[in-house]
Amino acid sequence: MIEIRWHGRGGQGAVTSVEMMALAAIEEGKYAQGFPAFGPERRGAPVMAFNRISDTPIKIRSGIYRPDVVVVLDPSLVGLVNVTEGLKPGGVLIVNTIKTAAEIRNKLNYKGKLFTVNAGRIAREELGVPITNTTMLGAVLKATGILKLEALKAPLEERFGKMAGRNMTALKRAYKEVKTAEAA
Repeated sequence: MIEIRWHGRGGQGAVTSVEMMALAAIEEGKYAQGFPAFGPERRGAPVMAFNRISDTPIKIRSGIYRPDVVVVLDPSLVGLVNVTEGLKPGGVLIVNTIKTAAEIRNKLNYKGKLFTVNAGRIAREELGVPITNTTMLGAVLKATGILKLEALKAPLEERFGKMAGRNMTALKRAYKEVKTAEAA
């Protein structure tokens, strides 16, 4: 089983991302959970959402406190929120950023496996808006190998209708453009 924690801001689509990821996993015949952590969230406030994906039935019904993967949709959260809290040793951090991996490592004092992608630029160019949720799905798929790109086609079509093609293009670009920096 793989557990993923998503960090974003209200209105950026973190909850949509976990829903798309869960539906794609189910599309591939896996078991999945996708759920948000709600409190006094409002548009622009930091939010978290979570995924569990497994080849066997998932019996856990609690929050995720020790994720295998952490995804950061909004680069302004790096250093503002402890995004690496609880990240398992050997875990993966995936950040939407224009900064280098070295800059992210330094800011977070993070030594583990790191993936970076300029999802904001990709989203603006492909979607016309800086909403990075579907774009970051591509980075997650590349970093984890947990699902195939094609598994997201049906969930994107269901959710976005005629915009699904543009979202899939953004997702595929992030998949190709994500950069990896092995553990320091």
